[in-house]
Amino acid sequence: MKARTDTDHADPIAYFIDDLTYHGKSERTLEAYERVLRRFERFLAERDATPATAGQRDCMAFVHSLRDSLAASTVATYASYVHRFYAYMTQTEVLDANPMTLVMAEMDESIETDPARREISIEEMRAFLGDISHPLERTVTVLLLKTGLRVGECCNLDLRDLNLDAPDIRAEYDYTHRPQLDGRPDTLFVSNGIATGETVNGEERTASNKRKRITMVPVDAELKEMLTTWLAIRPDTPSPADPLFADTGRKWGHRLEPSQVRTFVRKHAEERGWYRVGGGASENVTPHYFRHFFTTYLRDRTGDRGIVKYLRGDVAQDVIDTYTHDWGNRVRSVYESKIYSLL
Repeated sequence: MKARTDTDHADPIAYFIDDLTYHGKSERTLEAYERVLRRFERFLAERDATPATAGQRDCMAFVHSLRDSLAASTVATYASYVHRFYAYMTQTEVLDANPMTLVMAEMDESIETDPARREISIEEMRAFLGDISHPLERTVTVLLLKTGLRVGECCNLDLRDLNLDAPDIRAEYDYTHRPQLDGRPDTLFVSNGIATGETVNGEERTASNKRKRITMVPVDAELKEMLTTWLAIRPDTPSPADPLFADTGRKWGHRLEPSQVRTFVRKHAEERGWYRVGGGASENVTPHYFRHFFTTYLRDRTGDRGIVKYLRGDVAQDVIDTYTHDWGNRVRSVYESKIYSLL
């Protein structure tokens, strides 16, 4: 198999990643595809091949090489990334054939769509948080655990998305919250439909909000305490959007990015033995695991799947109709009486 001679296609992986970007894929998805495909490329180089010249046996050997270090579901995921790369590139006629087709048909491994995740008790999660001393990392982790937000949704929050009943903080920042938050103190506004590359509130975003509906999320006493502490020391930011979470490291003052959150969550999880390279979703604690933790414990405590679906931003019109119209009386009262304590 060989690539076409068009110089724009000299690096088919870069071509593919660019197209995924144009299709609006999230930063996390782009990073995952490039990481796997570049690993595939390096493997092929050791066999004197390239993605454009690789054959079925090269692909089969790559998949086999993964089995010693990765969980079966992760092997299947990596293989699916390579397969999708070839499928797309052949459909766009950049490459001539897909050598992964038969490999995928003969693989024993499969992707776990709903893996049985590691079970962590509320007490164990409290101990995990107790080891996080950095105020930004601690606040973001508490927010993810107590709201079920996706990491991109968390990073996309601006000051205007928070109506915090804290006069000292409000006076310091002198910001105006969204009008939708009027009469809803201690509440987060989680927007819908923000896409990677889109300019929102004067700033181009590097992450997407995947929820289809706007959600009003209560801020309980613990999260309020964390946010108040964080805002008292939050760096000034050059962004006109005034991001809620700004970097305190190399990109001082700039909006916190999902990749940075994943990095510090992974660091803390590794320290407790909750993360292993190649461990997969069933073993590793990641920001997405926090969403699973929130869903499991709040659903068990409330017995109300509807409220959990509303807070997660899941699409269900009957849920939206019920909880949006009776937000203050039902969602907040149930949430505040049932949400677990982590501090």
